[in-house]
Amino acid sequence: MAFVQEQPWFVLKVRTRSEALVVNHLRGRAYETFLPTYQEARQYSDRIKKVESPLFPGYVFCRLEPNNRLPILKTNGVEYILGANNVPEEVPVREICALQKLMVAGVDARPHPFLRRGQKVKIGCGAFAGVEGLIVQERGVDRFVLSIAMLQRSVAVEMDRTWVRPT
Repeated sequence: MAFVQEQPWFVLKVRTRSEALVVNHLRGRAYETFLPTYQEARQYSDRIKKVESPLFPGYVFCRLEPNNRLPILKTNGVEYILGANNVPEEVPVREICALQKLMVAGVDARPHPFLRRGQKVKIGCGAFAGVEGLIVQERGVDRFVLSIAMLQRSVAVEMDRTWVRPT
């Protein structure tokens, strides 16, 4: 009996607000897709309504054969497959599994800007709103570092990542 390896995961760039439509088209053609979503409260003039929104607007995950991508690219709403030099790049299975576990667990996952250690950031809310510095990790704890260049000194404070935004 031959072992059949599952096709790798890729990211499809799709037209914004057509993620669910693309997923339905692809599933109808027997492709395995994944669209992580979250509950978002939207304010309308007369009410507040909870709606399912994509965690990554404009993107859908799909298992596909990279050498046979034309059927995917011809799907209405699909713009391209993420990659470099016209070569699609696989998404590590561990990252897809982690996202799937979050979705199954039902935790309150929300979109958040991607931050790297050492990246310049600005605090977006609270008493420090508007202050710029760096994000670092010290013993597993995120810290915001404010530097005074003239003194060549810095101070670090523990900071919730949800307060900071990339500059």
